Amino acid sequence: GGIRAPELHSDSLESAFAHSPGLKVVMPSTPYDAKGLLLAAMRDPDPVLFLEPMKLYRAFQEEVPEEDYEIEIGKANIIREGEDVTLITWGPPVHTAKAVTERWAKEKGVSIELIDLRTVAPLDMETIIASVQKTERVIIVHEAVKTGGVGAEVAALISEKALYSLSAPILRVTGFDTPYPTAMVEAEWLPNEKRIDEALEAVLEE
Repeated sequence: GGIRAPELHSDSLESAFAHSPGLKVVMPSTPYDAKGLLLAAMRDPDPVLFLEPMKLYRAFQEEVPEEDYEIEIGKANIIREGEDVTLITWGPPVHTAKAVTERWAKEKGVSIELIDLRTVAPLDMETIIASVQKTERVIIVHEAVKTGGVGAEVAALISEKALYSLSAPILRVTGFDTPYPTAMVEAEWLPNEKRIDEALEAVLEE
């Protein structure tokens, strides 16, 4: 999504693929991650689905090493360390979330730990749980519709493994449970800074 072209199948369907046991699913958010994950995917003995969000193709530039390197499949990336809230996301919303975390740190003094999953199957629960135990508050942001999304799985696993570490309910900022919209309202349908701000205000009030 985010390219104003629903005829190009803008739905984010990673949860449908992650539901297939044995299939690994990765979604990079940067050029550096894309190269490292792609090389790892090609060399992995198991089937790997490599999802490339079209919105990121020309979104920004980043230096990528010419030499060979791999990024471990199933290992999340802590983009920014924090103490007050854990914000978990992947794919295009990573950059929206990053802007929010930087603004909240500068304007409000709120320390947000930002985690880019990179891989939605298998999930890096070790990194997620360690962060939850530190911050005690969680927001999950993803582009796909809310019901049955990867965010629901992450929330369920946190509840199973770290329920007593939580000081507030887990919140999700996602696409809405509707067919993908026309370009006119696409920006409001996708997770945006305003909706993430509202979730942060709600979770910090608990």
